[in-house]
Amino acid sequence: MELFPPLTDFYNAIADDVRIGPLHISVYIALLQQWNLNGGINPIKVSRDMIMKQTKINARHSYNKFMNNLNEYGYIRYHPSVNGYRRSKVFLVNCEKEK
Repeated sequence: MELFPPLTDFYNAIADDVRIGPLHISVYIALLQQWNLNGGINPIKVSRDMIMKQTKINARHSYNKFMNNLNEYGYIRYHPSVNGYRRSKVFLVNCEKEK
């Protein structure tokens, strides 16, 4: 069976991290899917609406909280867009290939 190392690495990293809850995991998995669709290359460009839809998060405040937490905890590097018409950049920290 083919393993997906970035997913395995993430689950190993969060195993003992009490700060991480189900919605953090949901957001990270949505970001990991976008990274995978991007050919496994950092950074990925994401829209808040797309990630909120995929994670079933309905409040912007919650989305911002979980993205900022993942950034603060070192799982991602999050560069939010200041322009509402541009996508934010996200680097998945343990996924090395960069464009």
